Amino acid sequence: MTNGPGTLFVIATPIGNLEDLSPRASMMLARVDTVAAEDTRRAGQLLTRLGISQKLVSLHEHNEAERVQSIVDLLQNGRDAALISDAGTPLISDPGYRLLAALREQDLPVSPIPGCCAAIAALSVAGLPTDRFRFEGFLPARRSPRRKRLLALRDCQDTLVFYESARRAPATLADVADIFGADRPAALAREMTKLYETLYRGRVVDVRERLTSDPGGGKGECTLVVAGAEDAVPADTDLRSVLQVLLQELPASQAASLAARIAGVRRAEAYRVAQALREHD
Repeated sequence: MTNGPGTLFVIATPIGNLEDLSPRASMMLARVDTVAAEDTRRAGQLLTRLGISQKLVSLHEHNEAERVQSIVDLLQNGRDAALISDAGTPLISDPGYRLLAALREQDLPVSPIPGCCAAIAALSVAGLPTDRFRFEGFLPARRSPRRKRLLALRDCQDTLVFYESARRAPATLADVADIFGADRPAALAREMTKLYETLYRGRVVDVRERLTSDPGGGKGECTLVVAGAEDAVPADTDLRSVLQVLLQELPASQAASLAARIAGVRRAEAYRVAQALREHD
């Protein structure tokens, strides 16, 4: 026990290959007093393979709210703890937010032990833009809400990253092709770092065809990376409505500059529309 509060170490674990666990992560798992895990059985198997025997407590979506206080108490008593998920980096589509929010509220120490993250791993090999990306986690399992979410993302210009099971991936890819367009560039990484790791790349329609024609394509976990929409020019009516307001107060040049920034179009296009509006007044 230390004189001050203990620290919660948020530890990334392998998404498949055990050798991806960092030496520091292994050392910290052996050092802490308690390991909070999404699934204590899977965590127990991991620790056993590492030759580690530590106290395990469950922390998953169904018990996180009630488990928070016991971990807070542990830290306040000067003991260290670790948080791990079933695979990859905790809190990335995994439980842990309520706990970390509580520790932030009480200013208790936390420290990341970085490592595997399926979203970043897939993004790194997808061959798609990485300067701006948006992590969406799991799409809804049911078709109607899934399509509704995809419709909301259709014009997003950031590269999109989704988690999906191999079993549902063909249906999801079909919806992506229908809503985003069959030619939208994409990549799907299945069973990353495992024995049957496979990366399908190409147009959305090609990725789906390769997945469904693969004899093993229906098994495992997938990470889908989809290119963002190309620069979208808002409808002329949207630009016109912005300019109509600005032109009441500003000269055409200034109105065009502001409208171009608001609507995301080139200034020359905004100025052309502004001039046309002035001429019709």
